[in-house]
Amino acid sequence: MTTHLDTSTSASAPAANGDDGAGLLPSPALPKSPASRLRWAAADSWTLTLRTFRHWARQPAALILALLFPVLLVLMFGYLFGGQMQVPGGGNYREFLLPGMFAMSMVFGIETTFAAVSTDAARGVTDRFRSMPIAASAVVVGRSVADMAHSVVALAVMVVCGRLVGWSWHDGLVRAAAAFALLLLLRFALLWVGIYLGLVARGPESLVAIQVLVWPIGFLSNAYASPASMPDWLGAVAEWNPLSATVAAARELFGNPGWGGESFAARHAVELAIAWPVLITAVFLPLAVRRFNRLDR
Repeated sequence: MTTHLDTSTSASAPAANGDDGAGLLPSPALPKSPASRLRWAAADSWTLTLRTFRHWARQPAALILALLFPVLLVLMFGYLFGGQMQVPGGGNYREFLLPGMFAMSMVFGIETTFAAVSTDAARGVTDRFRSMPIAASAVVVGRSVADMAHSVVALAVMVVCGRLVGWSWHDGLVRAAAAFALLLLLRFALLWVGIYLGLVARGPESLVAIQVLVWPIGFLSNAYASPASMPDWLGAVAEWNPLSATVAAARELFGNPGWGGESFAARHAVELAIAWPVLITAVFLPLAVRRFNRLDR
């Protein structure tokens, strides 16, 4: 759905005085001071964030399905397969599972970001925004703010689901808050992967290819099973999966059963849960910005 924006004025930049001699409204004057440019960019970014919120309000079915799909996976794995799963060191499988599902819901967010960005690019909406007198960063920042807000809601839904099936944190609210922060840090990093791939594909029909990429990465981790239960080579791959670092760190901070181990990845899960997202962001954020700046007008 394409949202009409008035191209005669910016979200926050003041209009220039005078007429252009052709009976058209002049383009707004660009702010000159760094503080004014920052306010201008923030206001334009918020305008485009609200655009996404309005899309979700008008088409709530897709949003609701995206929020409920991870819940379905919790019920399926927790109750349908959970009786056959053994937790290393003992413990309740659903308490083992939920931190993994929290992280998986962050990974699934790549699909939401990719679909939105690629659809706008394919329909020419992104090019239209780039031709408007708005801050160049507003399109990307507005998308990222909206998707991070969506991820906070998705995580809240998953926590409620977890509480209903018997999951809880056991090491205090501060450590639990740190675990949630690491989960959102992973989502922030993967957000730039979704933006970059969406700008490269420039078409929502490539979503299947993204799903083929996301699902193996998600399942080839410690989210559902311990790497110790896998063949040695496969367990090593799963252990060093960036998703596994966030899941292991969340289990440790929540005080939930974990897969343990004496490897470097097992002993430094929290550090890796910070390092991997920082590395992913450092790679894909510049790629996304450069790709956006090089789009054909």
